[in-house]
Amino acid sequence: MDSRTDHRFDTQGAGITVQRALELPGLRSGLPEVLAGADRLQRTVRWVHAGEVPNIASLLKGGELLLTTGYGLGTRPAEQRAFVRTLAERGIAALVIELGPRFAQLPAALVDTARAAGLPLVQLHREVPFVTVTEEIHTEIVNGHYALLQRAEEVHRRCTEALLGGGGVPQVLAILADFCGNPVFLETPDGRLLYAAGSGPKGADPLQVWEGLRGHHKEAPSGSVLVEVPGGGPGTGAGAVRARMVLLPVRSPLAPVHRIAAERAAGIIAVVLMQARQEEELAARGRGDFLTDLAEGRIAPEDAPAQARVLGFRPAAGPLLPVVMRLGDTLSPGGGWAVLARAVAEELASVGVPVLLGVRPVEGRVLVLLGLRSDSERAAVADRVAAALRAGVERAGMQRPGAQPPVVVVGVAGGWAAASAGLRHAAETATAAQGLTDRPWYDARRLDIDLLLWRLRDHPDLAAFVDRAIGPLRDHDSRSRPPLLPTLETYLAHAGRKAETARELHLNRQTLYNRLARIGELLGTDLDDPQTVLALSLALRARRHVG
Repeated sequence: MDSRTDHRFDTQGAGITVQRALELPGLRSGLPEVLAGADRLQRTVRWVHAGEVPNIASLLKGGELLLTTGYGLGTRPAEQRAFVRTLAERGIAALVIELGPRFAQLPAALVDTARAAGLPLVQLHREVPFVTVTEEIHTEIVNGHYALLQRAEEVHRRCTEALLGGGGVPQVLAILADFCGNPVFLETPDGRLLYAAGSGPKGADPLQVWEGLRGHHKEAPSGSVLVEVPGGGPGTGAGAVRARMVLLPVRSPLAPVHRIAAERAAGIIAVVLMQARQEEELAARGRGDFLTDLAEGRIAPEDAPAQARVLGFRPAAGPLLPVVMRLGDTLSPGGGWAVLARAVAEELASVGVPVLLGVRPVEGRVLVLLGLRSDSERAAVADRVAAALRAGVERAGMQRPGAQPPVVVVGVAGGWAAASAGLRHAAETATAAQGLTDRPWYDARRLDIDLLLWRLRDHPDLAAFVDRAIGPLRDHDSRSRPPLLPTLETYLAHAGRKAETARELHLNRQTLYNRLARIGELLGTDLDDPQTVLALSLALRARRHVG
């Protein structure tokens, strides 16, 4: 029998009802007569207590069925009324008094007060062994707890079978919603809705229920059940929460058994989410391995289209655009590559072109290959892809506070052979571009000098060249103010145009002239000489790679 319609047990309180206690052999043999609170016999009995002291209410916690012969009730009506009122205030389930030496029948003051307080009052016309009554009721309560656990375990079994049968989070939530008779939601720890199951009153859509009862309120309505879905895996600390289940009592009240079942289901959902994340990360790494193998020549361009189709990438006949994002030291220790891959993929969905996205955690890279309709789309698509990549990093929480933004490099568009070379070129350039002035994205073709200097970074001749070219300025800036290297960098960036340099540095013309003269003096060279300008430009770009 479904315990929601079984009045022997009270699933709200995980005990038995007063009515069920009176039906057990122990109390039934005492010929019980209900004198007050007959409409409240469905109250929960969580424990049984027997006693004869006047202040017995102070020993109770609520929910008890109190057995007494009445010696502690007092002899005066005022004492009897006070005794009953304190029990009612304590929230006991029922008061059962055995008639006998103390009372041949219960006093009117006692009965009237119990009726006024809404406290079930029962008199026993025959003597009963209280220990027998206690044992019977406690056994029944334990059986009730076991019945609740059995019902929750049945839900767990059904959820497990659904999972083994290929189901996922929606199926688990649907089973739980059916069991509870109420809608069930899965939300992120910050309250964003992920899944919904079940229906509201009169078959209302669960999303309508969410918006009405949960979506507009920070706190869940009273009587709701909230169960955390534990996190886990690399980068997550102990006690991490991945999601939260919310059961809303919109069709019927929620009972302890529903919380127990939700806790069982939360464990299963945690496994599903962990498995999905692992599978998602493995898939993203697999695509990253394919793109890396293509870039490094381990996959022939003529074989690449077939392998790409297996991975779900089916571009049209237009050119392929390679894009590489390098995270470098922006990577947060708590970040997850599966989360990043999903977030970036969702952001890229709005770009409107075929996309193949993979990750390479070891190198801290995200590799992307896009199918364009024509070369003319390159710049516009690059803008949108770069924005999507950076938004994905932010959504995945992989950006360390204060760290440099990720570097996005766009390669040359072309066929599969060009894509191979373009991915390799973009990947190397993304590494070489670390530390450059931040831009939404870099064109790999415009960073070839930086790439060349980066490749020479360990060659002692490069460090010697930098030291010869700008060493005196570095020495000056280490001990004097104002520093002169920023002035030289800005001057060269503006191709020697002094008016533009002065505006960017917020200097008047004479101050700039004095600084440039001092730079020429320290370097022993002429800043108007083209060869000098070239050497200084290279040295300034190379110093990032030699320390």
